[in-house]
Amino acid sequence: MITNLAQGVQAFTSNVFLVTGDTTAVVDPGANFDVVPRIEERVDELDRVYLTHTHSDHVGNVDAVRDAFDVETWGFDADRPEVDNEIADGETVPIGNDSYEALHTPGHKNDHLCLYSHAAGVLFAGDLVFANGGFGRTDLEEGDRPTLIDSLDRLREAVEEDFAEMHAGHGPSVTQRPFDDVEAAGRAARMG
Repeated sequence: MITNLAQGVQAFTSNVFLVTGDTTAVVDPGANFDVVPRIEERVDELDRVYLTHTHSDHVGNVDAVRDAFDVETWGFDADRPEVDNEIADGETVPIGNDSYEALHTPGHKNDHLCLYSHAAGVLFAGDLVFANGGFGRTDLEEGDRPTLIDSLDRLREAVEEDFAEMHAGHGPSVTQRPFDDVEAAGRAARMG
C-alpha cells in the first residue's frame, strides 16, 4: 500500500510516500513538517528510506526519520550527507512487496533517481515528471534542460505503456494512463 504522508500539508515539502509490505519504506521524507508522527500512526518500524534526490524539500526530514526509526537512507550519491547507502543506476531495490529498478535521471539534479517496478507497474518519479506533462525545473543549480530531456526519453523507454501508477515528488499521483503524462512531459520539455 502506498500512502502520501504529506497530503494536506501546507509547508514547502515534497510528497512523502510510505510503502508498506515486506520492505516498509519511505520514498522522500520531505521537509518543514513533522513527518515522524504521521509514520508512527501507520507503522511501528521502517526498513529503508529512499531519496529520489537531495534537494532540501525532499530531504529536510532525513535526520528526524533516521533518529526516530534507526533507519538508513538510500540514494544515488553516497557522498551526500543525507545518503547512507548508494544505489547504482540499474540496481534493483526492495520497496513494499516489489522490486524496483533505479534509473539515474539527471537534469533536475545530478543525483536524481526514478524508481520503477515492472511487476507492480508503479513509478516513483521524483521531480523528473509530474501529472499532466509537467517536468522538473532546470533553472536550479545542477539543472540542465538537454540532460532532463534525455532522462525523460530514458524513462519513456524504461516503462511499459500500460504501467499503472506514477507517484511524483509534487502534486497528485497519476493512476489513469500515466504513460501519457511521461510522453507529454517529453514533448513539453522540448518546447521551451
